[in-house]
Amino acid sequence: MNVPFLDLKSQYLSIKSEIDDAIQAVIEKTAFAGGPFVETFEQQFAEYCNCEHGIGVSSGTSALWLTLLGLGIGAGDEVITTPNTFIATAEAISYAGATPVFVDIDETSYNLDPKLLAAAITPKTKAIIPVHLFGQMADMTAICDIARKHNLYVIEDASQAHGAMHRGKKAGEFGHAACFSFYPGKNLGAYGEAGGIVTNDGELAQKIKMYRDHGQSQKYYHDYVGWNGRMDGIQGAVLSVKLRHIDRWNDARRANANRYDTLLAGLPAITPPVEMADAKHVYHIYAIRAKNRDAIIEDMKQQQIYCGIHYPVPLHLQNAYRHLGYTAGDFPVAERCSSEYISLPMYPELTEQMIGHVINTLKAVTAEAVVAE
Repeated sequence: MNVPFLDLKSQYLSIKSEIDDAIQAVIEKTAFAGGPFVETFEQQFAEYCNCEHGIGVSSGTSALWLTLLGLGIGAGDEVITTPNTFIATAEAISYAGATPVFVDIDETSYNLDPKLLAAAITPKTKAIIPVHLFGQMADMTAICDIARKHNLYVIEDASQAHGAMHRGKKAGEFGHAACFSFYPGKNLGAYGEAGGIVTNDGELAQKIKMYRDHGQSQKYYHDYVGWNGRMDGIQGAVLSVKLRHIDRWNDARRANANRYDTLLAGLPAITPPVEMADAKHVYHIYAIRAKNRDAIIEDMKQQQIYCGIHYPVPLHLQNAYRHLGYTAGDFPVAERCSSEYISLPMYPELTEQMIGHVINTLKAVTAEAVVAE
């Protein structure tokens, strides 16, 4: 049985008529760059996140960068984040002119460890970007408490956490702003590049809207040096359709994760993910851990089961950030986890038979690996 890591075609076919009608409506109105379809989605997504303002942009990376610009963060400033994330989190900090400062992760949640935050704060620190990795929110209660004590901005990197919750509140409800990616494979994915920001700060929202549109306050009048970071109309229309289904799809992901959990119980070679007691995990990624990760992935591939790695090298060890002066051993939890992550196939359309086949194969290949050792 072939089990792909991701299957976007199945999702499209399940809502084909809605998607086709939405795209046709954009074409008929010729509303291709920004415009009414983006504005409608912005309003809908803000409401979904229980926030007052939504801003559609060109990518999740743009969302982070433009939010930092809107908050006035730049040269000479430091922004604390986690090394256990996609590089876009740190890239946005760098392109704003600030310096990323990394803090190690909690080994259970895989998110930034709030117990280590205070030691990383300096007079140059202006913001914290916790990343809700794999679909589980960071401990926003503890992080926001620390941020308030030190008068720091909090920007949620919720790129993998559409609909996730912490203590009954959604991603987007905690920080000064929250940034989302709508890359096609996300829980809420566009049909191309797209991202978004939600916030309750009207002044910040207005600044970000200007920065995404060349700093314009009105056409051809530029108050800031901005950028072209607009969302396309087709992406806004597609996302409005998919937003109607996101909770159902997230429920399916959670059900699939529960099946994985049940079938993995008692398998000593594997560390399954843990849903924290105060969280609602939406399982953008179902990441297990294993000591002989690379061999397992190759053996699974031979059986036509396709896994991924999110992420194999923590940011402080990437060549791009060598200049920051970090070395191996600085963030031991992130380093250990990054050497062991295996992302199993995870999407709403997975069947029980597919999940059973994945786990039966995983048990067989891990047993062989143990015998080989």
